[in-house]
Amino acid sequence: MGQDLLARQAPIDRRMKAVDSVALHRLIEIESYDSPSADLYDDWDNMHAHSRVTELPDSFRISLKDFCMPTTSRVLTSNFGPRWHRQHKGLDIKVYIGDTIRAAFAGKVRVVRYEGRGYGKYVVIRHDNGLETYYAHMSKQLVVEDQEVRAGDPIGLGGNTGRSTGSHLHFETRLCGVALNPALMFDFRNQDVVDDYYMFRKSSYQKESVVATRLRGVNGVSFGSIDSDDEVELATAAPAASYAQETRFHKVKRGETLYSIARYRGTTVQAIMKLNHLKKNAKLKAGQILKFN
Repeated sequence: MGQDLLARQAPIDRRMKAVDSVALHRLIEIESYDSPSADLYDDWDNMHAHSRVTELPDSFRISLKDFCMPTTSRVLTSNFGPRWHRQHKGLDIKVYIGDTIRAAFAGKVRVVRYEGRGYGKYVVIRHDNGLETYYAHMSKQLVVEDQEVRAGDPIGLGGNTGRSTGSHLHFETRLCGVALNPALMFDFRNQDVVDDYYMFRKSSYQKESVVATRLRGVNGVSFGSIDSDDEVELATAAPAASYAQETRFHKVKRGETLYSIARYRGTTVQAIMKLNHLKKNAKLKAGQILKFN
């Protein structure tokens, strides 16, 4: 009787194994779709901050959904780009010693180390959206290597360690080991991301970086040459002489009206009209830049 029961159970076991196999492959496919970083990086290195630079894709959509701002501070102290005869590969945000620093997106902690002549106490996280984020000069690290984190999880405390002249957070965003301007994706003054997605394009991201710094960086940045009409319009929307830290801008999308923009930005139609010297019946063009604060 026992042998008969086992014999009848065997086909069921094989069917269940087949079902489990299909479910497992489906789960892997879903995770691969949700975690494009698996296709961008060949290795996992806990020893070195900068993973081996791999070939940048011609284009790559980076999801900015389910994010958390690394700090609640809105004060930027240094831009991405040339500084002191070297390349500054992130943004510096004013924080105080002991301020909580949080993971920007869900991911896995790759590096937790100390670098006395550079980052000080720092953390590197590889995220499911393909980015790696760096958090440097902290006074304390709150995570360990290979730890899974969610967006918003505390990963460290603000500090002044390493090569630093005052307490601040040095924040980097990298794709395939290449530093991208965080201002392409993060707006610290508004404590928000720029959109649900950032479409990286190898052919234009450097010019877009210049524009992003102009719109979301520290006051008083000079521009290099800009070719496309859209970028010229963005770059000249607010001359450096009149650009104050409190000034904020909105790029008009197709179909938007003064009323919809005012509602979205938490202001009034009259305020936008006054700031931009517009008449009430003014027609808006897609790509047009408006001051809203």
